[in-house]
Amino acid sequence: MHRTETPPVGLRVAAPAVGFDDRVEAGLDQVRIALDDQIADRRARARELAPVHAALWRAVGDQIGGRLMRPRLTVAAYLGLGGTQDAAVAPVAAAQELLHTAMLVHDDLLDHDETRRGRPNVTGTARHRLTSAGITGRAADDQVLAAGVLGGDVALAAAFGLVAAAPVAPEIALRVLRTMTESVDTTVAGELLDVTGALSGPAEVDALRVAELKTAVYSCCAPLTVGAQLAGADEGVLGVLDLYGTAFGVAFQLLDDELGVFGDPALTGKSALSDLREGKRTELMRLTCLRADAAGRRVLDRHLGRADLDEAGAAELRTVIRDSGALDQARDVRIAAVERARAAVRDGLPGELADYLTGLTRMLAA
Repeated sequence: MHRTETPPVGLRVAAPAVGFDDRVEAGLDQVRIALDDQIADRRARARELAPVHAALWRAVGDQIGGRLMRPRLTVAAYLGLGGTQDAAVAPVAAAQELLHTAMLVHDDLLDHDETRRGRPNVTGTARHRLTSAGITGRAADDQVLAAGVLGGDVALAAAFGLVAAAPVAPEIALRVLRTMTESVDTTVAGELLDVTGALSGPAEVDALRVAELKTAVYSCCAPLTVGAQLAGADEGVLGVLDLYGTAFGVAFQLLDDELGVFGDPALTGKSALSDLREGKRTELMRLTCLRADAAGRRVLDRHLGRADLDEAGAAELRTVIRDSGALDQARDVRIAAVERARAAVRDGLPGELADYLTGLTRMLAA
């Protein structure tokens, strides 16, 4: 009969080793608490100021969620470079998610999107509330616009407030704040290129540059950098993380663009029609326009950018994208970006962090 032996009194049994992944997940648990506390505090203060302000914060808070990729990068960089204080990294990592939320709110406003992850976003929530009150037309549009602008603003302000209140040395907090302000400015440059790109043909827009400026810097480079700054990393390490973050962010955007056309909305939470209806200037569409034959270009002219595009028209566009070879070429560009990200960390970072960041690229290489 099997019998479990009881260790002798006074003999300690070693606890199972905690892996790096587990430490990152534990750090993210603290980030979630910091986010919940921040939203609760903001809503409580907002209720004292004005009911409409509290309603706005409720909508902003409801939009926070998902994979917490940006806080994940911050926590991983901090722990992987020797950081040990969860209380220091949690608010700074939470700030990256609030910054991301601000960008999403403003981006949805610019794109006239009123849903996010299959649910009403900040502007969609405002629209629903107004419609329920019988307010429509221009009066409603003005209120929805205000909700989008101001909702992004309060999330942005809260992000900087979290860092300012974090229990870190003032000079470190200033470095982190400087990194975040520069990332916002860079993202605005990318957003402007994206918005003004609608005035040019799909083949004329440098979509990879847009992805680098609009997505990679604030979504990957800055979260990694602030985590490393908290841990006291030197400029060489920051340079490695910047190379990784740029490549990772571009690959992430390329995959997102592919899923925006070929993804299953039930799995991705995003429409597979909206990018085609918008005629979004992505690398996938740039390559399609360059590679399509005469018949394919006629399909593009007929369907791309049609606000009333239906599934049948979208299917024709997807056929052109595939048959032109653009889908395969865009995937090659993405895989090349993944390889650049992996090469950047291979010899330039501590092993646990390098392995973790390399592991994150697997979701982009499929």
